[in-house]
Amino acid sequence: MDEKELNIISSVLAGKTERFSYFLDTYGQQVFNLIVRMTGSPEDAEELTQDTFMKAFEHLSAFNGNSSFSTWIYRIAYNTTLSALRKKRNEVLSFDDKLWKSVSDTQVDEALDTDSEEQIEKLQQALSTLPADEQALVTLFYEEEKTISEICYILHLSESNAKVKLHRIRKKLYLLMTKED
Repeated sequence: MDEKELNIISSVLAGKTERFSYFLDTYGQQVFNLIVRMTGSPEDAEELTQDTFMKAFEHLSAFNGNSSFSTWIYRIAYNTTLSALRKKRNEVLSFDDKLWKSVSDTQVDEALDTDSEEQIEKLQQALSTLPADEQALVTLFYEEEKTISEICYILHLSESNAKVKLHRIRKKLYLLMTKED
């Protein structure tokens, strides 16, 4: 845990609440990016980002320093957003097992690991159709470059479950990108 951040937390808990702005300044944009990826709505993301930081402030005394503050705030953001999205009951995509098994990892790697503008556009479109929890996993791993152990903490997953989900999401993205071809 970052010593500077522990000192800031201590001072906030001692009554210097204005020092909490450090966390908003440091992690606000990253939290917003995760939430906007999960919701697809900048307006909803603004509100949920505020909710996330309010919850973090209200429960700051519960922060035990076992993880980094960024991991802790991501977990709050993820849970806050997932709760909000459950209320909306988004439709979930499904593919049959034969289709899953027919896709090789090589095909997936070639489609996803590209610099082609057309493929990147298809990828962005496919990402936007994923359920919020899958978008969060992709965002944390590929965009925020969180480790598997950090992701497991944030998303309440076991390490093997996180790896399996990432593998399946990559296949799902490939299928979504190629379904109109």
